[in-house]
Amino acid sequence: MRELTTPHGVVPLPAFFPDATYGTVRATGHEDVEAAGLFGVEMNSFHLYNRPGARLVKTLGGLHSFTGYNGVILTDSGGFQFFSQIRENAEYGEIRDNEIIFRPDRGSEKITFTPEKSIQAQFQFGSDIMMALDLCTHPDDPEEVQRRSVELTVKWAARCREEFDKLVKGKKGPRPLLFGIVQGGANRELRMECGARLKEIGFDGFGFGGWPLDGDGNFREDILQYAADAMDDNLPKYAMGLGRPEEIVRLVNMGYSLFDCVIPTREARHQRLYTFKKGMNTPEGVRVPDGKFYKFLYMLDDVHVRDKGPVDPECDCILCRKYSRAYLHHLFKVGDSQAYRLATAHNLRFYGRLMELLRHE
Repeated sequence: MRELTTPHGVVPLPAFFPDATYGTVRATGHEDVEAAGLFGVEMNSFHLYNRPGARLVKTLGGLHSFTGYNGVILTDSGGFQFFSQIRENAEYGEIRDNEIIFRPDRGSEKITFTPEKSIQAQFQFGSDIMMALDLCTHPDDPEEVQRRSVELTVKWAARCREEFDKLVKGKKGPRPLLFGIVQGGANRELRMECGARLKEIGFDGFGFGGWPLDGDGNFREDILQYAADAMDDNLPKYAMGLGRPEEIVRLVNMGYSLFDCVIPTREARHQRLYTFKKGMNTPEGVRVPDGKFYKFLYMLDDVHVRDKGPVDPECDCILCRKYSRAYLHHLFKVGDSQAYRLATAHNLRFYGRLMELLRHE
C-alpha cells in the first residue's frame, strides 16, 4: 500500500508520526513538523481525555482547531496507559471483561472506561486515524494472560467497530479510519488467530499490540514479524511506539508502513542530533544490514565550540540552513530554549528524509 487517505490529507507510506502527546510536539511547533516532510502526528487519548477533556476539545472544534494543526492526527485508544498503571499497581484499578475500572488517585473515585467510550472520545477529538481498544501484554506473560488478551482484544474490537459505524453514519465528508490491534505476545499461533478474527470484523489498518522488548530490553524482531504476518497485506501495518532509525528500516522490510515514537524529539532535548554517515544518504545506504547508516553528534562536545559548519551540510532544516554547530553548542551551554527547538526541528527532518529514502523504489 503506497498511501493512506484521511480526512486531513493523503499520507505517503511508509510514514513517521512524531508524538504530540498533549497536543503539541515538545520544544517545537507544527510548522517544523510540516517543514520536516512529515504528514501527521500521534496524540495521546488518555492524557487528552483527562486534560483538557474530550468534551472541551469538541466544543473548541476538535483537536485540529484546538491545536492549530492542519495535518493528519492519529490518536491511540487510551488503553495502554490505563493498563500500564494498573499493571504497575493494582490499587489503580482492574481490567474486567467488559470494561476498565481506573482509580486515578488510588482511592474511591473511579473512571469506567469502555470500548464505546474510547471511540466516542476519539470522535470528540476529531481524529483522522483511530485505534480500537485492546488489552496489552508483555511477551514474558504466561499463556493464559496472552489468551485472555486476545479474547478481550477481539471482543472489544467488535464493540469499537459497532460504535464507530454508528457514529460515522450520516457524517459529512471523508470518514476517519479505524485500526484494529493484533495481540498474542510471543505466541505466533495466537497472533495469527487474533489477526484472522480482526480481519473478519473489518478495519482500515492494523497495529502491533503489546511490548516489543523482552525482560532484558532486547528488541524482539520475531514477535513483530508474527504480528505483521497476522495482518492484512493490503492494508497499512502500524508499528505502534516504534522506533529507532535502524528499527524502522527492519520493520519496513517486515511490511510495516506507519510508525510513531518519542525518540527523535527526546534525543534532541538531550543534545543528540542525527546525521547520515558519509555516502549513506541513499535508498541503498539506509538499507545496510547492520543498520549503521547514521551517527549522533553530541552538541555539548567541545569539538563544536569553534565549528562554523552546519550540523549536516546535506540537510535543509532551519538549523542546518541558517546556523552553525558553534552557535547551537552555545545555545545549549547557556540553556536557551531556542536550542531545543532547532535541535528538534533537525531530528524531525532527519526522520522525514529517512522516510523519503524508504519510499524510493
